[in-house]
This record gives sequence, structure tokens and C-alpha cells, in this order.
Amino acid sequence: MTTAVRPTTTTASPPAPKRGLKLTPAALIWPAMLYLILTTQVPFFMTIYYSFFNYNLVIPDNRPFIGFGNYATLLTNPQNLQVVWNTVVLAGGTLILTLLIGGAMAMLLNRNFPGRGLLRTLMISSFLVMPIVTAVVWKNMLLNPVFGFFSWVVASLGGQPVDWLAQYPMASVIAMITWEWTPFAMLILLTGLQSLPDDQLEAARLDGASPLQEFQHIVMPHWTQAIQVVVLMETIALLQVYGEIYGSTSGGPGLATTNLPYFIYQKAFAEYNIGLASAAGVITVILTNILAVYLLRMINRNNRTNKGG
Repeated sequence: MTTAVRPTTTTASPPAPKRGLKLTPAALIWPAMLYLILTTQVPFFMTIYYSFFNYNLVIPDNRPFIGFGNYATLLTNPQNLQVVWNTVVLAGGTLILTLLIGGAMAMLLNRNFPGRGLLRTLMISSFLVMPIVTAVVWKNMLLNPVFGFFSWVVASLGGQPVDWLAQYPMASVIAMITWEWTPFAMLILLTGLQSLPDDQLEAARLDGASPLQEFQHIVMPHWTQAIQVVVLMETIALLQVYGEIYGSTSGGPGLATTNLPYFIYQKAFAEYNIGLASAAGVITVILTNILAVYLLRMINRNNRTNKGG
């Protein structure tokens, strides 16, 4: 008698999971960090390196090491100090005007009236214009002493046409940059106004507060953070103004409108003095970072004070 042999069935074990390469969040960030290092820090350190040499592209083989000689030249030459002062006046004057005009425009646009959306769009448009285009438009269409709009207005009122860029160069440059950056201040300040609760204003009006008291005790304290953001962002940007000066006055007459970025351009691409231009670039970066750190600390200190109060 034969017995049937049952086939034995073996249960297949699941395949072992493959061990792949686990990427941490830091590893995912590193490619972008390497790209930023290569595109920002490497050129900056090369700029620091060249700033210690008397390096002129006219004589590229003769590059003696002079230490801090370029820095001493920059900080002791009265003409270079005039360039630093021009940079401060340009940035400070534009910042004050953009805050005042932008604040007034923000308060206007915070009210309900027909066509507010269209007016807001038109006011923002100047911020979208490229700097060199702004300079060309202002130089040829507005400030030209022969066929410019402002000269036509002065002549229509019985006055003599004015060569604005020759007689009032710094004021003209400040005016065109103010026209360009006022929409930015307006947007930030308008955002701050729109976050102000209406019940605070209504309570102040019920208590008999005048419009000036309402602005002084309610609007301005609420505007503090927005103003600080405008001051920080615009100051950093205004210290780097170049296109408007290049397209309108070319730094003139003389050094009347030459700021640090345009001074660096002149030394590097007109005089080919790479060493002196590199030293000026390093000083500009240091001053900008010092100012940015100071403004950030001031903002953080004010925020802590407001929270504590």
C-alpha cells in the first residue's frame, strides 16, 4: 500500500528592506548653502584679498602688497570723505521723504472712496520701474532745461528755465529716488494701518479725541514696527544706489552726487584701480552690516519693550 506524499509548501519570507541613503534636513540644505557660498562669500573674500594690494589692471603684473594702504588712502583723502557724506545725505534725505510722503499716501488709501483700487495700482507702478529707466525718464522728460516738464512749468509762470541736474544735482537725484521708493514705504505703512482695530479709533473718537491726538496716541504707536521695517529695508537699499546716478548725473557735477557704489564703479572700471575699489567695497559692506545690525537690535529692543508694557 502506497501513501501519497503531500508536497511541502514553504512560506516565502518578505524581502529585506533595502537600506537607502537617509538625507537629513541639513543635508538637503547644503547644496543651496554651497551655491550661496560660491556666489557671495568667495567673491567677497577675493575683494578683501585684492584690497591689500596696489593692483591696477593697466599694469597687471605689478601687484605689490601694501597692507592697509588703500584703506588709509580712502579714509584720509578729503574727496573720498565727501563721497561718504554724499552717500549719507542721499540715503537719509530719501528715507525721510519716503516716510513722510508714503505715510500720507497710506492714510489716504486707508479710506474708502471710489477708484481706490485703481489709484493704489497707479501709485505702486513707479516702484516697478528699473533704476536706469527712472534716471532716463527724469533726466530727459522732467528735468531737461530745454524741453523738460519742470522747466516748462517754471517758464509758464514767468520764470527762467532751470538746469536742475547742474544747479541742484543732489536734490534732483533724491527726488527721483524718492519717486521710485515711496510706493514701497506706502505699502508697508498701509499694511500697518489696515491691521489697526477699528474699535480703538471709535473709542478714541467717543472720548472726544481730536484727529491730531488720534494720530499721535493711536496711529503712531501702532505704526512703530512698520516704520522700523521701512527704515531697515530702505536704508540697506539706498546705500547701494547706482543706476539712478549712472543714468542721470554720472556722479557730477564734480563729486556732487558721487556715492560709494558709483565711486567703486569709477575706480574699478574707469581708472582700473582694483585695489582701491576693493577697499571701498569692503568699507561699504562693513558700514552696511553695522547699520543693519544696529537697526535690527533697535527693532528687537522696541518689540521687547512693547511686549513688556
